Amino acid sequence: MSEIKDNLRYTENHEWVKLDGNKAVVGITDYAQDSLGEIVYVELPETDDEFSRGEEAASIESVKAAAPVYAAMGGRIVEVNEELEDAPEKVNEAPYEAFIYVMEVSNPEEFNELMDSSAYAAFLEENEH
Repeated sequence: MSEIKDNLRYTENHEWVKLDGNKAVVGITDYAQDSLGEIVYVELPETDDEFSRGEEAASIESVKAAAPVYAAMGGRIVEVNEELEDAPEKVNEAPYEAFIYVMEVSNPEEFNELMDSSAYAAFLEENEH
């Protein structure tokens, strides 16, 4: 069973979101990194890029596949995890610590529309069959 943190919210595309005031910290879930396998490259967004919710903001390449990372909420990128450029495997090792980007959100209410940990666990269970 994949690890799911109670203090985060989740998307159907397996991104996790931690809201801190008007800043959203975003990464991919344990389930996502496990599904991708060994991650070899993370393409980060640029600081000041703006995205609407659901737009592709970054991408992750593994030995198996390439996968988009979507904007879980709308807003402007204020920080990217540059460590991942040299050490993309950090996403495999600690997916909930190796964030991909931090976004200043334009509508904090969007956070409430994301799945909480129990809803995400149910979503995973439903989609495993």
